Amino acid sequence: MPSLERFLEHAYDCGGSGELSAPRLRIDTPERAGLDPEELGHLVREVHDLTTGDRPWAAGTVVVAGRGPVIAVEEAAGWAVRYSAYDPETDTGVELPPASRVPATVDTPFDLASLTKLFTSVAAMQQIERGTLGIDARVGAYLPDFRAAARHGITVRQLLTHTSGLRPELPLYDCADDIERLSMLRTEAPVEEPGTYLYSDLNLLLLQYVLERISGRTLDVLIHDGITRPLGMTSTDFGPCPGAAATEDQRRPWAKADRGMLRGVVHDENAWALGGVAGHAGLFSTARDLAVFSRTLLAGGSYGPARILGADYVELLLTPPGLGFGVDQAWFMGELAGRGAVGHTGFTGTSLVLDPATDTFLVLLANTVHPRRRGADSGPRAAAGTRLARAVRGF
Repeated sequence: MPSLERFLEHAYDCGGSGELSAPRLRIDTPERAGLDPEELGHLVREVHDLTTGDRPWAAGTVVVAGRGPVIAVEEAAGWAVRYSAYDPETDTGVELPPASRVPATVDTPFDLASLTKLFTSVAAMQQIERGTLGIDARVGAYLPDFRAAARHGITVRQLLTHTSGLRPELPLYDCADDIERLSMLRTEAPVEEPGTYLYSDLNLLLLQYVLERISGRTLDVLIHDGITRPLGMTSTDFGPCPGAAATEDQRRPWAKADRGMLRGVVHDENAWALGGVAGHAGLFSTARDLAVFSRTLLAGGSYGPARILGADYVELLLTPPGLGFGVDQAWFMGELAGRGAVGHTGFTGTSLVLDPATDTFLVLLANTVHPRRRGADSGPRAAAGTRLARAVRGF
């Protein structure tokens, strides 16, 4: 009879590394997940409520929540497409006829907006694990032509932690062509002292250029080959994504460009100007795919037979202050914050939270900018996090 040690020596994953496969997600009851069904019932009802009324928080929502390898909640509400336009005179959306609306389903892809940053961060950590990228290396060592970043000694770690001092964004969408856009990025100097926290899309844009320079591959290829393909995330990719939930009737003066009602093309104007593939925005995905992504990180970088990142590097990614991930941010995590929970939000209404302490995850996708962008109200996202936190405590 072979010993356990002998068995472990011959266990393998898809890379032949000798590692056992990590459990895949399955749908089961809240009780099997170790979660309070009453609290999760409240979560489902509240998610439905977000899509009701004359001025709903979002036209459509999808929520997936679970613990360990178990999805305990997977629910859709409202509409992927509800409006044909935005009427500025009445400050309301122009409703489509009921027969022309598209209901939101659990398989509806959403514009992830800034959740894209998490995938760019993982792609960067993969290069750090391989030794092709130094976490404390200066950006100028890889991009000497980005003169301002080189002159100010901005590092890779500062890009990942939003401490480069770069301003939040630039009007790349107003540039005449890619040459002008690249020139603007190359000459952009920090507006704050490097080391000072200032959330900025430019950090992940510069990181994109670093990754593409050192790998010789574009960011969409890096994310597909290194993350989504091995994890079987077949619904996650950069646009166009024709079946996605609609976002904004994008017109000036409330928007930065005149593009009309958007569906399946990136909402972020700078990502659009850059061709739809950008380090800070551009990915589309479903809640189920994001649950796989979440579970992979909670399991130390493995899912099924695939390993996309070593456990030590996942820990580095998720340890405060977080490399690309926000840590313990109650404004969108609710009561999940305060014990090392990590995650991010997206401008279009998306959010993702992982709580390593309880092995729980929460994905909330919504098209809050359909038919027009609005002020950031993250109360519903925080409420969802609180429900999941109480579901753990109450069981």
